[in-house]
Amino acid sequence: MIMAIDEIYTRASVRAYEKRPVEEEKVKALLKAAMSAPSAGNKQPWAFVVVTEAERLKALSEVLPYGGMIKEAPLAIIVCGDMTRAFAGDEQDFWVQDASAATENILLAARSLGLGAVWIGVYPMKDRAAGVARILELPEQAVPLNVLPVGYPQKEPHVIDKWDEKKIHREKW
Repeated sequence: MIMAIDEIYTRASVRAYEKRPVEEEKVKALLKAAMSAPSAGNKQPWAFVVVTEAERLKALSEVLPYGGMIKEAPLAIIVCGDMTRAFAGDEQDFWVQDASAATENILLAARSLGLGAVWIGVYPMKDRAAGVARILELPEQAVPLNVLPVGYPQKEPHVIDKWDEKKIHREKW
């Protein structure tokens, strides 16, 4: 049995995918993992757009400066904040934390399912968000946080050990 800690330690950004679709049961598993994330006040202000159409994947790759690989992926999951389910006022931006936790769950679940993915940032860049919203015909209350191209990796991803004891402070800075 593979332990979750192994998935965390070996997660890496995957930008090149095999030319085969991701099975629907794996897509559902990714989305279920996303919705298992922690959420402030259990508001769960996330929503997901699943894209497999080649034309739409290509369009997304063209509006995101670092998203060229999207057009080569068989699948993209766009993680959005649904402002109708977010807190109001000063607490509204907690949606970003909740959607980010959901995103990380997708990335880890992808690794555990033999898939690869990469986080392409959208929010808070207004021009990127507008482009993604236009392509996906998002309603006004949906704010795209990121685009996650997903697929079977062409090769085993290169894992970078990011451990750095100098970044740890105890009791005080």
